[in-house]
Amino acid sequence: MNKERGSCSVADLVYKKVMQNLKDRIRANDFENNRLPDERTLSEELGVSRSSIKRALGILAEEGVIFKKRGSGTFVNPLYLKNKSIFRYEGSNLGITNNLKKEGYNPTIKVLDFKVIPAPKEVKENLFLQSEEFVYEIKRLRLLNDQGIIIENSYIPIKIAPALTKEIVSHSLFDYFAKELHHTGTKSFMSIETQPSNKNDQAFLDLKPTEPVGIMEGVFFLDDGTPFEVSTMRIHYKYFSYNTFVNLSD
Repeated sequence: MNKERGSCSVADLVYKKVMQNLKDRIRANDFENNRLPDERTLSEELGVSRSSIKRALGILAEEGVIFKKRGSGTFVNPLYLKNKSIFRYEGSNLGITNNLKKEGYNPTIKVLDFKVIPAPKEVKENLFLQSEEFVYEIKRLRLLNDQGIIIENSYIPIKIAPALTKEIVSHSLFDYFAKELHHTGTKSFMSIETQPSNKNDQAFLDLKPTEPVGIMEGVFFLDDGTPFEVSTMRIHYKYFSYNTFVNLSD
């Protein structure tokens, strides 16, 4: 993790790994009295530069995961610790599989449909595509210990991932984009709501007709700012939890 110079993408991977390491340790209650070590100690422990530590801590503070108390140090936000939801949305739906694995569950993906189609009008507008461009239409069911928890319907431009296959989308797209395309999803514009469940939700998510479903719709962006996916997730209400951090000083 010491090779932080040479390209922006490598530096980005370093601070993101630091963030994930700290989140994993926070969830495992590794920090005594919920107090994090200082930047120098973390730098030595993780073998990365203090600038990477500082960047990671800054983003975690913006997300409300930690807070800095002047003269006392950096602490875990107690409200973050109260989030016991299995499904944690943290900016990109591509990371769901890995997040669930880290929680000790057995997540799997069932591909319901995978095909190439001309970009629908709304998808074309959201992804800034030309009229003649094509997209992958991907429908997946995410399961947790064989129980359906998320129905996912996504559109990805062919030009973004020309080698995408049904086999690839049956696994983590986050891993594929990071390892094969050297990109990660870093930003999204989301809308969140609940709706009465429909027959499709009830069949795949084992919901009763009287039970609701959570809806998350969004446009997702790569680390270079390129919009690469339009996605709708219909989530079993038991796993539907969203947290945000509001800065009252703005």
